[in-house]
Amino acid sequence: MKHYLLSVMQPVGEPPEPEVLEGIMRDLDVFHAELKAAGAWVFAGGLHGPETATVLRADKGDVLITDGPYTESKEYLGGICLIKAPDLDAALEWGRKATLATTLPIEVRPFMGEAEG
Repeated sequence: MKHYLLSVMQPVGEPPEPEVLEGIMRDLDVFHAELKAAGAWVFAGGLHGPETATVLRADKGDVLITDGPYTESKEYLGGICLIKAPDLDAALEWGRKATLATTLPIEVRPFMGEAEG
């Protein structure tokens, strides 16, 4: 099995109203349970907003540390889900289910250097 990263793309702005968020969280719990039952679950978790980030950059043999996001954008990485899937088609199907559960865009990426199968 190959590993894939499902990245949750969170729009900048206010989160959904609490009653909407409760439904999304229920749907996400169902999605995670389905991943676990299928043996595809590895790890998942949400992230705090980009304003909580600390960025480290190499600079002439030293490391510069700055607060805040690396770039300004309309959306940011809001959470991740690491899964096992036999191929990209299967990973995309999990990504489709994640999109429906979260109501957010999901980016699906394979890990480098892993053989199919």
